[in-house]
This record gives sequence, structure tokens and C-alpha cells, in this order.
Amino acid sequence: MGSDPWVVLQHVPYEGPGALAPAIRETGAELRLVRIDSGDAVPCPDDVGAIAGLVVMGGPMGVHDDLPWLEAERVLLRTAVHAGLPVLGVCLGAQQLAAALGAEVMAGAEPECGVGEVHLTSAALADPVFSKAPTPLSCVHWHGDTFSLPAGAERLAGNEAYENQAFRVGARAYGLQFHVEVTGSLVAHWGPHLPPHVFIRASDVAHVSRAGEGIVRRFIALAGPS
Repeated sequence: MGSDPWVVLQHVPYEGPGALAPAIRETGAELRLVRIDSGDAVPCPDDVGAIAGLVVMGGPMGVHDDLPWLEAERVLLRTAVHAGLPVLGVCLGAQQLAAALGAEVMAGAEPECGVGEVHLTSAALADPVFSKAPTPLSCVHWHGDTFSLPAGAERLAGNEAYENQAFRVGARAYGLQFHVEVTGSLVAHWGPHLPPHVFIRASDVAHVSRAGEGIVRRFIALAGPS
């Protein structure tokens, strides 16, 4: 890997990069964590040429909320996609990516929260990140909104509750409505913020991460050697 860092945008204290952080560092790349919740500014879109990849994490806010950084983040996402960078949006990040590329984001029929699964599509069988993943794929859900697919996107996963759970745009931009980047530490931080009826056990984390770690590493590998 070269000297360009991966940039990860975090929106709330308890939704950090999880398994993405060690996967990035294992490649020798630096991880630059941008803490929106601590007042960090969204990076300038003109700087995308100096980063290896972009990851946008989740949060309880919605795409349509009156927060000025949401639009700045969408501009950054759109610029990074058009530049051909590896881009990953997780949960809110996936909704932001969809909106940045012209898709609609709206409330779902009902919230989906807790350990669950998604089913991979036929397009996922030829996808560099998902082709080696099992289907159904175990994951963690924590969302109430959903999205339509951007023009030209490949739908990679869905389930009965939400048809669009994962998509790819171009060769290296992915939106995942669900979480596979879970670690014990990450889920421990989630605990106080989850709905009262939702519990994620250590065994659940281990089960999700078995396939999730491979997905994360294959995505990070899309940056390739410098």
C-alpha cells in the first residue's frame, strides 16, 4: 500500500469502524478517523485524490435531517465514487451513498433491529466482495429507513422486510444497510443505545463476524497495491 490514508467518517461515539479498522491497518495503510460527532469537518471533495478509500458509518440521524454536514458528506461520497475510489457506506452511510447518487431515501414499513440475515442476489455471485460469502448471510440490523437503488446499481442483497439491503455502483462503491463489521467491543458500545428488547450476545457477534470479516477484508483489498 502507498501512503494515502483510508478516511472513515464516524457520526456518533458508539458507531465506530469495528472490524474495518484492523483490516485497514493490516494492509499497512493509515486510518484517518473523522469524528463528525466531535466537530470534525467533512473532508474537502478536492482531496479525494489523496486518499486510498472512503468509509461512512451509521448513526441515528436520517438523510433528510437538518444537519449541514449531511449534504457535505453526500458531495464527498459522490466525488469519491466518480473518482473510482473504494467507497463503503454502512447503514446511514448506505442511505447517504444512495441519496448522493440520486436515489430516494424513505422510511421503511417498520424498524429492523437485531441479529438477522439477508439473502444474496445472483449478481452477488460474481461480485468481488460478496461472491465468497454465504447466503443467507448473518448480519446485524439497526435501521428504520430504506432506499431505492441509484441508476446503474447492482442489487446484492435483500430480505423479506427490506428489498434493498446491499448494492454496488461501478466497480468499487458499496452500500450495506446492515452491519457485518461487528466486534465484541463495538457491540458493547452499542448496548446502551439499542431498543430495550434487543440483545446481541457474544455468540451472535462471533457468528456474524465469521463471514463479516471476509467481506470487510475483500472490500479493503479493492484499494489494491500502490
